[in-house]
Parts: sequence; C-alpha cells; structure tokens
Amino acid sequence: MKKMLYRTGRTGIVLALMIFVFILHAQAEIDGVTGTSFNLTAKDGYISTPDGGSIYTWGYALDGGPMQYPGPTLILQQGSTVTVTLTNELPAVAGNVSIVFPGHQVSATGGVTGYLTREAPPDGVTTVTYRFTATHPGTYTYYSGTRHDLQVEMGLVGAIIARSNTPKQVYNHPDTAYDHEYLFLLTEMDPKIHISCAFGQVDDIDTTEYFPVYWFINGRNMPDTMFPAFAPWLPHQPYNCLPRMRPGERLLMRIIGGGRDLHPFHPHGNNTLIIARDGRLLESAPGSGPDLAVSDFTITVAPGETIDAIFEWTGKDLGWDIYGTGPGYEHECVDNDGDGYDDTTFEYCADHGKPFPVTLPGQQELTVGGMYSGSSFLGDLSALPPGEGGLNLNGGYFFMWHSHNEKEIVNNDIFPGGLMTNLIVEPPGTPIP
Repeated sequence: MKKMLYRTGRTGIVLALMIFVFILHAQAEIDGVTGTSFNLTAKDGYISTPDGGSIYTWGYALDGGPMQYPGPTLILQQGSTVTVTLTNELPAVAGNVSIVFPGHQVSATGGVTGYLTREAPPDGVTTVTYRFTATHPGTYTYYSGTRHDLQVEMGLVGAIIARSNTPKQVYNHPDTAYDHEYLFLLTEMDPKIHISCAFGQVDDIDTTEYFPVYWFINGRNMPDTMFPAFAPWLPHQPYNCLPRMRPGERLLMRIIGGGRDLHPFHPHGNNTLIIARDGRLLESAPGSGPDLAVSDFTITVAPGETIDAIFEWTGKDLGWDIYGTGPGYEHECVDNDGDGYDDTTFEYCADHGKPFPVTLPGQQELTVGGMYSGSSFLGDLSALPPGEGGLNLNGGYFFMWHSHNEKEIVNNDIFPGGLMTNLIVEPPGTPIP
C-alpha cells in the first residue's frame, strides 16, 4: 500500500500530473469498438516511448483511420455472427497480411491462399473477409497468421472481448460477476527489427536473434500507461491502463499474452483468482461455475494465452484500521449480515479501532510525492507541506502492478518503465464511471 509511492522530482511530478489528468477522464469499461461488422486495414506508422523514442510499427487500423498499436479492441456479444474485412496498405516488402482468431471457428473468403488462412496482398485493394460466431463469452486475441514471428512483433495484434448474455458476469455465472473490468494486453518489441523494416530490409531479418528492450501494456510503456485513453499526443496508441476500484468490489482483469515472450504479471495488494483461460471457464462440469479457479500472486501469461482473473481488496488482516483511529476518526463497523465486514465501507471489522502501527516522522522530516494525501488512512486528506502532494484527489491507496521479470519494468534500461502501471483503491463513495 503506497500513498506516497514516488518522491518529488521530475519523474514524480510527471507521474502525478498524469494520474491527475487520468482521474478526470477515467472509465471502468474497456475501450474498444462494438458491433458485428469491422473493417480493418494493415498500415504503418510510428509509436512513441516515454524515453523519447519513436518506433516504426505495423498495425491494424479501423475504418480507414490511423494505424494503432495494438489493433482495435473488438467488443462482441455472445451469439452474434461477426464479419471482419481486411485490406493491406503496408509497403510491398511487408508481403501479405492475414488475421487468425483463436478460440473461434472461422471461414475466410477473398484474397489469396496462405498457410493458415486467406491473406491480403499489399495492394490496398484486395480484401479478405473472415466470418465467425461468438459462441463462447470471454477474452480472446487476434493477430496476423502470416509470418507471425515478424508481423506480430511489428504490431499486428489486438484483443477481442466477447460479452456474455448476463450483464456484469464474464461467463453467465454469478461467481464470475464483476464491478469493473480492465484490459492487460502484454507485448514486447526489439527496435532493431523495426529499424530494418523501416528501411525495407525485411528479407534480412532473423527473428531468432530478437532481443526486446521495450515492454507494453495495451501498446504503452510506463508511465504512458497512466495517461488518459485516446490522448492526442499518442495518436497510434489509444489505449491506457490504470485500474481503479473501491474496497469490496470485484475487478476483472482480462489479460492477453500478445507477444512472443512469457510475462509474469504481479498485482500488488492481494492474490488474484484465475477463473478462465483461453475463453473457457475453469469449471469441473457445465454450470458449476469456476470451481477449478486458481488463486495466485503472480499470473504467468504465456504467448497467445488469455486469462480472466478477479481481484478484490478490503484491507483484511492488515492489523490496523484503514479508516483511522482517535479523535476526528470516529466511526463504527456495522456488520448486520455477519460476513465480518462493514456493510457500507467493507472495513474488516476485526481490525476496527486498531491504531496505525508506525509513528510517521514529523512533516519537516518527510519527503512526499505527488500522490501522498497527507495521511495513511483511506479517503483522508490531511495537511501537506507547501508545494507538496495534492494530486491524490480522493486519498486513495496506490499499488504497483508490473512484470515480475525485472528487466521488463524499464524503457531501454531506464527505470521506471516498461510493463507496469498502478492500481488505485479509492474510498467508498468515490465515483468510478
């Protein structure tokens, strides 16, 4: 639990400002495009990295718009019949492009014959049409099935969300219910490969020698993961990732291994409950719910794999009252239903009234960051030195969520960066759209 996660200084100020901007624009539903018919075009462009880099990239564009990394998140309804039409406007040296849709039975027409499916040549005219029915709800991915060792690395990958017919239940079962959902599409990049493609030297690339130095969540590196979605200064990287929740709520993590590497993703604050893999519920029999779910503190995400996991936080067993004790912090823990938690705030009643176990130094002895609210208590905004803090608008707790492979939390060896973001636990009553 970190209410003073970053020290002051250039990095801390930048991160604090980004979170301030994000909270003003936050939403708790996954950004994407809904419907049953989608027109995608393979295009090239450049993405930005927080260390000032610019990487030549291929990506899928929606309806003739700009290339984006990752491709548009396609949000479907269970049972719907889906059509995806693909056109290829990449340079001729890129060759043909295609799309495969793991977890779905797909028919393809048009284009030319490829090894895995029909392909679109780089003429900007010929189209391939893919059709399938979203028979099973869950989290899926799509990516190029043509020379995928190169084309997925170059950025031709995206996410699919197939929503169940029961709102706010991932798999039409009450044990899969959630309050908020966030996407974590995990990828990596080796800039040397991208430089070769930018100069048209595609045939000279040996992808067995790739060595990534950038790692992404939803197409962004930390700290850009915390900028608002569709930030105009990131025109080819529209999706962000900064989860928000309140105590006692269920946060759904839709995780995708979108690259070539395995990523151990670690959410601080609590274990997660993995309820599904590859769009299939972990259940012993149909209708039994996720009775085979796995609790884990680090989620190992394999290439091409998708995982649905539930995260909850209440502060249980911290050993102190997260809402404060002593004069000015008087409150009760009302547990009428006998579940051990306050009926409104989800305070763990066994910890009610227990004092904070550490005496903080005096204000003049503290160096605080922009996200410190001046207090260790959830939802509390207390005195701060002039010019310090003030950007933790709701007195929330910040938890770092990141890869447990240490080299993946840098941007080309610059820390902090890479495959990392933060979870903010907001006090009860905080609006989370």
